[in-house]
Amino acid sequence: MPRENPLKNIVRLQKEGKAIGIYSACTANDLVLRACMQRAKETNSILLIEATANQVDQYGGYTGMKPKDFIRFVEKLAAEEGISMNQIILGGDHLGPLTFTKYGEDKAMAEASELIRQFVAAGFTKIHIDTSMKVASDDPDTRLSDNVISRRGAELAQVAENAYQELLKENPEAIHPVYIVGSEVPIPGGSQEAKDMGLQVTKPEDFRNTVSIFEKSFREHGLEDAWNQVIGFVVQPGVEEKDAGCTEYDRSKAVDLMASIKDYDSFVFEGHSTDYQTKYKLRELVEDGVGILKVGPGLTFAMREGLFSLAYAEKEMLKDKPQQQSHFMEVLDAAMVRDPKYYQKHYHGTDSEIAYKRKFSFSDRCRYYLPQEDVQAAMQKMFDNFKGGVPLGLLSQFMPDAYTKVREGKLSNDPISIVKDRVIHTVDEYLYASQQQEIRF
Repeated sequence: MPRENPLKNIVRLQKEGKAIGIYSACTANDLVLRACMQRAKETNSILLIEATANQVDQYGGYTGMKPKDFIRFVEKLAAEEGISMNQIILGGDHLGPLTFTKYGEDKAMAEASELIRQFVAAGFTKIHIDTSMKVASDDPDTRLSDNVISRRGAELAQVAENAYQELLKENPEAIHPVYIVGSEVPIPGGSQEAKDMGLQVTKPEDFRNTVSIFEKSFREHGLEDAWNQVIGFVVQPGVEEKDAGCTEYDRSKAVDLMASIKDYDSFVFEGHSTDYQTKYKLRELVEDGVGILKVGPGLTFAMREGLFSLAYAEKEMLKDKPQQQSHFMEVLDAAMVRDPKYYQKHYHGTDSEIAYKRKFSFSDRCRYYLPQEDVQAAMQKMFDNFKGGVPLGLLSQFMPDAYTKVREGKLSNDPISIVKDRVIHTVDEYLYASQQQEIRF
C-alpha cells in the first residue's frame, strides 16, 4: 500500500491548532535548489520543490525539461548533495491552460490535460490545478465564472486521477498526489502593472462559494475520491511580489478570510507570491491558516545578490586585468537586451529605469537568462577567478555576513558556498515561519 502523502500532515497539524506549514521552492535553478537541499539536510526537514508550467511542460518549457526530465534533474542534484529523495516532495505549479491561452477551450484543455498527465505519470505528488485564466474562446470582457473554472478544474483532476491509476501499475508504492485548487490565483511571475493597483483580499463568502462550486463539479464528474485529495485552496490574502518589492501582509485586513478556513477540516490556504515578506509576516500567514508558502523570485533574487557581490569583488581584485574578468553582470545584461521577451511586460519606465530594473528589480526577471550558454560561461569564469577564495577584505566589504561565517569557520571560503549561503539566508526566513521540521516524512 502507498504511504500517505506527507503534505496531509500539514492539514492535520493546522487543525490541531499548531502553526506549522511548509515553504515551496518554485524554481528550476540548480544552484538555488542545491542551497535548499543543503538546508533541508541540515535541519532534517521536508523540502517541497515545484516546477511551474512555463518552466517544465510536455514540450520542454523554457528550461528544456519535460516532467520526467525535471525528476531526473532533481534526483541528480539530491544525490550530489547527499539528501534522500524520500525527504523531497515534487509539485507542479499553475498546471492548466496557462501557456496555452492562445487556443480555444478544446485545444487549450487538451494541451493542459497532457501537461497534467505527464506531471502525475512522472511522479509529482502535489498538483496545483489552475484554470483561473481565460483562453481564446472566452469572452474577453466578462469575468471568467467560478462554474467554468471549477468545471475545467474537475476535468483536469479526472486526467490526474487516471494518470495516477496508470502509475500504480508501474509502481504500486506510488504516493497519491494531493491537489490545490481555487479561482482567485495571483498571476504567475508577479504583477505586470506599471502602477500599484492595490490588492483586494478574497471575501470569505467568495471563498466559501468557490469551495462549494468546486466540490459540486468534482462530484458531478464522479471524483469523490479525488475531492478527498484536495488539501488547499488558493486565495488572495493581500500579498504580492512585484517590481518594487511586495505588498506586505496585513492580518487585520484578512481576519475574516482567515477565520473562514477554520470551518473546513480538510483544507488549508496556499499562499502564492509570498516573496519578500519579512519572516515575521510569513509567520503570521502560517499562524492564520496558510499552510503552504510559495516562493520563487525571492530565492533567485538572493542568488543574484550573491553573484553580483562576487562580480563587484572581482572587479576590484582584477582592476588592472580587465581581460581576466568574467564581466558577468555585463554578459547577463547583454543577454537580456538581446531578447527582452521575459521582462518587457514587467518593467516600465525610461531607458535608464529599465536598465536599473534589469539588474535590481525584485521581479528578478534576469533569472530567465541565467541558463544561457554565454551567461553560464561568464559565471563559471567568475567562480574560477575565486577558486582560491575571496580575499577577506573584499569579502567583508561586499558580503559581510559571509565574511563573519568564514572567519568563524562556519562557511567555506569558496564562491559557490558563498552564493548558496545567500540563498540559505532567505530559506531560513521561511523555515522560521513554517516550522516545517515538525512535519513527519
